[in-house]
Amino acid sequence: MTTALEVPLDPKVLEGLPQPPTITHQSPKDFIIDPRENILIYCEAKGKPHPSFSWTRNGTHFDVEKDSKVLMKPSSGTLVIDISGEKAEAYEGIYQCTARNEHGTAVSNNIIIRQSRSPLWSKERKEAIMVQVGVSLVLQCRPPAGLPPPIIFWMDNSKSSRRLPQNTRVSQALNGDLYFSNVLLDDTRNDYICYARFPHTQTIQQKQPITVKVLDNSPSGERRPSFMAPLGRSSTQMALRGGVLELECIAEGLPTPEVSWYKESGDLPSSRMSFHNFQKTLKIADVMEADAGDYRCTAKNSLGSAHHTIKVNVKAAPFWISAPRNLILAPKETGILTCRVSGDPKPQIVWSVNGVPVEDSPKDMSRKVEDDTVILSDVQTGSSAVYQCNASNEFGYLLANAFVNVLAEAPRVLTPPNNVYQVITNNPAFLDCASFGSPIPTITWFKDSQTSILNKDPYVIHNNGTLEINVAQSLNSGKYTCIASNNLGTKENHVYLEVKEPTRILAQPEYMVVQRNRKAVFECKVKHDPTLIPTMNWLKDNGELPDDERFLVDTDSLTINDVTEEDEGTYTCVMNTTLDQDSASAMLTVVEEPDPPTDLELTDQRERSVQLTWIPGDEHNSPTQKFLVQYEDLLHQAGVWHNLTEEEGTKTTAHLDLSPYAYYSFRVLALNHVGYSQPSQPSRQYRTNPAAPDVNPTDVQGVGTEHNNLVISWKELTGLQSNGPGLQYKVNWRQKDVEEDWSSETVANASKYVVSGTPTFVPYEVKVQAVNEYGNGPAPEAVVGYSGEDVPMSAPESVQVLVQNGTLAEVHWEPVLTSMVRGRLQGYKVSYWRERSLHQAEAQQEEQQVLAFSGNRTDGRLPGLKPYSLYTLNIRVVNGKGEGPPSPNHNFETPEGVPGPPSFLRIKNTNMDSLTLEWGPPQDNNGRLTGYTLKYQPVNNSNELGPVEEMTFPANETTITLADLKYSTRYKFYFNAKTIKGSGPTITEEAITIMDEAMKSNQVDLATQGWFIGLMCAIALLILVLLIICFIKRNKGGKYPVKEKEDAHQDPEIQPMKDDDGTFGEYSDTEDHKPLKGSRTPSNGTVKRDDSDDSLVDYGEGGDGQFNEDGSFIGQYSGKKEKDTHEGNESSEAPSPVNAMNSFV
Repeated sequence: MTTALEVPLDPKVLEGLPQPPTITHQSPKDFIIDPRENILIYCEAKGKPHPSFSWTRNGTHFDVEKDSKVLMKPSSGTLVIDISGEKAEAYEGIYQCTARNEHGTAVSNNIIIRQSRSPLWSKERKEAIMVQVGVSLVLQCRPPAGLPPPIIFWMDNSKSSRRLPQNTRVSQALNGDLYFSNVLLDDTRNDYICYARFPHTQTIQQKQPITVKVLDNSPSGERRPSFMAPLGRSSTQMALRGGVLELECIAEGLPTPEVSWYKESGDLPSSRMSFHNFQKTLKIADVMEADAGDYRCTAKNSLGSAHHTIKVNVKAAPFWISAPRNLILAPKETGILTCRVSGDPKPQIVWSVNGVPVEDSPKDMSRKVEDDTVILSDVQTGSSAVYQCNASNEFGYLLANAFVNVLAEAPRVLTPPNNVYQVITNNPAFLDCASFGSPIPTITWFKDSQTSILNKDPYVIHNNGTLEINVAQSLNSGKYTCIASNNLGTKENHVYLEVKEPTRILAQPEYMVVQRNRKAVFECKVKHDPTLIPTMNWLKDNGELPDDERFLVDTDSLTINDVTEEDEGTYTCVMNTTLDQDSASAMLTVVEEPDPPTDLELTDQRERSVQLTWIPGDEHNSPTQKFLVQYEDLLHQAGVWHNLTEEEGTKTTAHLDLSPYAYYSFRVLALNHVGYSQPSQPSRQYRTNPAAPDVNPTDVQGVGTEHNNLVISWKELTGLQSNGPGLQYKVNWRQKDVEEDWSSETVANASKYVVSGTPTFVPYEVKVQAVNEYGNGPAPEAVVGYSGEDVPMSAPESVQVLVQNGTLAEVHWEPVLTSMVRGRLQGYKVSYWRERSLHQAEAQQEEQQVLAFSGNRTDGRLPGLKPYSLYTLNIRVVNGKGEGPPSPNHNFETPEGVPGPPSFLRIKNTNMDSLTLEWGPPQDNNGRLTGYTLKYQPVNNSNELGPVEEMTFPANETTITLADLKYSTRYKFYFNAKTIKGSGPTITEEAITIMDEAMKSNQVDLATQGWFIGLMCAIALLILVLLIICFIKRNKGGKYPVKEKEDAHQDPEIQPMKDDDGTFGEYSDTEDHKPLKGSRTPSNGTVKRDDSDDSLVDYGEGGDGQFNEDGSFIGQYSGKKEKDTHEGNESSEAPSPVNAMNSFV
């Protein structure tokens, strides 16, 4: 029926296609010209054949050729009017362009040409304006009417010719007048000048200066606001749809009132409105019908308020709802032109054909006009035309051309052939099939070699022929064919779709906190379609990276060396391909040690305390965790700073407890996650007065260094602890638990005092007190100490030994009296040694052993003794000075135990059925030997043990011969010695009886016989020939029963022959790992094991195993394999004849 299809601009398509004219470019409807320049009136059109042009001016034909000043551009309707030497007013008027060819006529808008004007201000005499302070004032501008209207502004020529300052009290209205809500004495001026600037001619006109004199002989008092513009309580204003609405309220009053706005019937359009001129002007852009209503402005000061309501009516020049569109119709088709407009008042619609009103054009029975619609029925060839729709009301008009082109054309596909479309997975894909034809072609799509039309999910065919795939997947890739067809023919086109994998950032950069001068590394690992070329870009704060060699960009990372504070920001890695991109961002925060605190002040100064305050320094992005306050004592330790206290990072004050007699200076350090700041500048010095000591020395001890002295020691007070000058220590002592007075001595600059002539190791009470010139310290507490020790005077008595067994004994003794210890008891030492074995008559004394038992013990255990031995021991008491005398030696014996292992076991004289054993007695009998025990048993090739035989021998025997053994058999022997306490540890040995000589001779003879070697060679040659025949038959494609059997069973362990290296992969002996003759051996000398344990040679045994005439193998698999005792041996040495026989039998 109808179509909005435009005739394509492709020259190949246009060739031979007729087209009515279409206006493509024209000047604006209202065209204000500069009289100093030529007039240029545009009119461009297209059509086939190319249209000719003509003009009308003020409704009559404008003969361009008769005016030498007017030139029409070639192949164009554009006019160039040369007004040099002429007055531009002569060419003012209403122009309209007409473009026509044999298929129709198109017309342009009415173009009104007007000359810009900047008239002079009329001369007028201005008297000085006298006003009292506080009254309102209006200075009128009233510029001359210009085209276009001028821009108004006021100047202050008294101060360097600048624009007059404006504020809520003094402001310029929309009409250019200058309003004073109330005047001040400072408003007195002789040169208030209004200027008008005309934009087209770039000229400025000025009004005569206005003089204002402000008097204060009768000043105006304060008053409520009232409106200077607009006047009254209400007013009305009209605005056009799409234009700009400006509402203005200017009020006077004292104090200066403030102006506010609101809409009574709804909210103000916040997105389109703005306030100007200090809230006195409300401006609404792009006016809509909803902006109609009552707007209320309120002026308010401290004495009251005033209101004004502006009723806004919104009108509309005609505007398009649906403009008529060109129709391309085939003969006998029906089409509709619609011209839908709106406006207020409602526009009147007038239709024309080829520039002539419809009612004045030739009657056409196929055409029917109904208000805004033209219906064309059963059109005929040659009835092409251009229709004009003119919609107008009092505020303007709209003119549109729409042609009706009657064509009969076979389909043409305009999309280039073999286009390749690329799209990312899960994105929509659009495959174009732009076509042209009349009647409009029907578009169908096919994919690859499929015959079905793509007209359901996931495919959508749009009206313009485009095929859309909502969510493209890799399976949608391929070749697509679109076919355009109508009743005059068909045309097809092929395009290709490639669906690519999306670009994804797998490892995103992470937020980093980096110390200044360290290194920051952002990772950005990306996955992308391998057929797309990726480009990695890094951005800083959405801009380019700084041009700095510290920034190193790698394939998947960004490294910033020697980070500075300027490097902080958001870093984004952007991976671009030709089809898509992915990005990820992370922030970099640079941290460093905080700046030191500043402005240290001392407040609340007292005798023993002071308050310190400070101002924190810059934290450098790492919050302060704490503040450390340090002090320097200039009196006692100048230049040395000590930690005094810590405060939380949120505090800026510290209460400091002080000591007397010190010259303090304080400083503060700040700590954050990075570390400590530099110290602050020291505070001013603060001195405290002297006082008696607050504390006494610590770590007071009384310890004797000799048997007749007592050394009293202590830890001295620091200079800060002395609290005043003349520090000394008063040392007091007395013997404990003895009725006697305290002895005392006062010393200075010392940390110990020695008391001589004391008894040996007796308790003393001692105490040390600090004193200075201002008094004594607190009463000290007494500490118990001891005078010096001496070595013990006596040994332990009543020593007894209880033997537990052959290796352990217990020793008991009576403790030494405390008075005989003569010191602090540390314990007892037991010294013991082995004199000899009870087997031996002569002494063989061994190294002495010592065991120490701490504390006041009276017994102990002696482990690790040897059985059947004689031992000697003695005991000493030990104190802090040394050891006392030993107790008398005490002897004891240990009982018998089990013996040690025999010293050796040897095997000699090995025969076929006998062998001889020799052994030696144990090194340690540990008692009287009672004999030996022998056990032995055979061991077969699989390490399985046979039955055990046991024999015993007296202690004096050292050899035995075993008979009736099996030949060529391995035996294992177990041998130990015995005492009355039992058997000792067992030693073992192994031996093999020798092989029968006759059997050995026969085996060697068989392997060296010539007939045997010849037989083996013949068999090997025969098998090689058969293998070659099988190989040839298989390459010819012949199928033999074994092959059929393999195919039927699909044995996963049977592998096909490998053509690449010539080996028979399906049959290999994995037991002996020996390659078949003629097969390749890898360079490392080994043959690869297959999963199958079968071999061709294994199937050469039995009557059923034979080859048929065609070379195929007949019969079932048969034969057994023997396990090679040398399994795993991959030696390349040639096998012996015996082994060769075993491998084929």
